[in-house]
Amino acid sequence: MPIDRKLLEILRCPATKQQVFPLTKQQLTAINQSIAAGDLVHVDGSAIDSPLEEGLVTENKNRVYRIEQDIPVMLEDESILTDQVEGF
Repeated sequence: MPIDRKLLEILRCPATKQQVFPLTKQQLTAINQSIAAGDLVHVDGSAIDSPLEEGLVTENKNRVYRIEQDIPVMLEDESILTDQVEGF
């Protein structure tokens, strides 16, 4: 289910204060392939053990936040830095 547009307008990255946008299918696929390969960790260094169903990416495309059961998880320590994903 797509995230509510009004909520999306007010959400900001807690680390950079940038606006966030839904991941494209291509971005989501690239992240999930890296998760499956065991190549990604959260900002706090913890392993990512399950694929993302949906996610939000910052305006500069450097950080991703997962969406679980239609709820954005906007925790800086649990975000994913996209420099870990080749070609993101």
